[in-house]
Amino acid sequence: MPTNDVKFEPVDAGPNGILTPDKLLGRGLGVGSIVFMVVAGAAPMTAVVAGWPVVISASESTGAPLFFLIATAILFLFSIGFTRMTPHVKNAGAFYSYIQTGLGRGMGLGSSIFALGTYLLLFLALSSYLGVAAQTAIHDLGGPELPWWLCSVVLVALCGFLAYRDVELSAKVLGVVLVIETAVILTVNIGVIVHGGADGLSVESLSPARLTEGVAPLGVMFAFFSFIGFEATAVFRNEARDPDRTIPRATYIAVLAVGLFYTFTAWALQAGVGDSQIVDAATNDPTSIVVGLAGKFVSPILATLLQVFLVSSLFACILTFQNVLTRYLFTLGTQGVLPSALGTIHSRHRAPSRASLIVSVISLILLAVEALIGLDPVTQAYTWFSGAATLGVVVLMALTSLSVLVFFRRKAGAGTWWATLLAPVVALIGLGAIVFLVLQNFGLLVGGDVAAGILLTVMGAFFVGGLVTALVMRSRRPEAYAALIHESS
Repeated sequence: MPTNDVKFEPVDAGPNGILTPDKLLGRGLGVGSIVFMVVAGAAPMTAVVAGWPVVISASESTGAPLFFLIATAILFLFSIGFTRMTPHVKNAGAFYSYIQTGLGRGMGLGSSIFALGTYLLLFLALSSYLGVAAQTAIHDLGGPELPWWLCSVVLVALCGFLAYRDVELSAKVLGVVLVIETAVILTVNIGVIVHGGADGLSVESLSPARLTEGVAPLGVMFAFFSFIGFEATAVFRNEARDPDRTIPRATYIAVLAVGLFYTFTAWALQAGVGDSQIVDAATNDPTSIVVGLAGKFVSPILATLLQVFLVSSLFACILTFQNVLTRYLFTLGTQGVLPSALGTIHSRHRAPSRASLIVSVISLILLAVEALIGLDPVTQAYTWFSGAATLGVVVLMALTSLSVLVFFRRKAGAGTWWATLLAPVVALIGLGAIVFLVLQNFGLLVGGDVAAGILLTVMGAFFVGGLVTALVMRSRRPEAYAALIHESS
């Protein structure tokens, strides 16, 4: 990882001590690189293998393809206002920067710590699941029985090694992994279609009539969870070649690519099982459906390899969120919210390597604590932390939509009524409905009411911590606090 001759450079100080990282960070990321990173963060293979059966079993409906399509529509509408505001938000804090610009410094700093906590919980959840997936794959391929935590530690350390360096290295690794996992799932889809599925092919699963079947809102809620990761496009603003064009294009491509891929895959795989059997299969044996379809319609070899590709998919996912967490810390360091040492850039890699190193150290410590206290990596760590993180991301998205509305009401004439009013309003209604569903079913999502109460308290504490940070900063460093919001004219 780091070497003895490492040199870190502070970024240039701007007005009131606020730092401006744009000139020193590497700016080589194009649309393709950013799309690879954020789509890999959504972990398509993991979402299909582990998430798609949950959509079906939770909703008790054959309408999973329709649910993914509805989630895509909500996120596309969200993206319209989000990208229209992008030229007016000049730092890489992603959601919290948008919230701060629209709703003020207090809400912005509250959401910044809330976002850090959210993504750290998500990173820990995925790292725990990754360890178990790697342990299983190694054993099933004839290797030794390794402890899950050892697998997690090794892979998280490797992730830290990649994230410490130029972000383009991460983009190349994620691009390769994403192409492989997408090709594998598409191969299974095509195999099902070529053989005509279990009972023939039809589009009934996309019919609006499916909304009256089972508990459709739960299906939409769980479908929505499979998209988490796409929102990270704005985090890479300072490393994009032309951020005002690159970020909007990458966001639209990521949403539509992920949404159409999930919808098509849900339709094809459901055809492979059969509409009449899919709910029972997803409820009784969810973890083996996709593996079974790969073996039946393509090859038993592919079914075996799926376990390996699941590990690579999860690894790509944690690498994306390592980079997201790193850029949150870096941006908060450059703005004086966190220690300025986090806002330094590696002299050779042109990357926020020190912030990345801190993320790696904290993650490894938390994994060690998790192992020492004996948390089950799947039924406890993954379930609890991913459920809480999901709530956090949806809340951040809803606040961002509200911020877009408030911002453009102050900035009359800055965009069309469709992009600055109608689309954000509809997105806010949809996201608000998802937040309501998550809170209503939070005990189910995290595996119990006690865990739900504890996690909701923790999430609330994150936000309160951000608000306290804002109050302290306003009192002790009013010039820096006043300079937090910089938007274009």
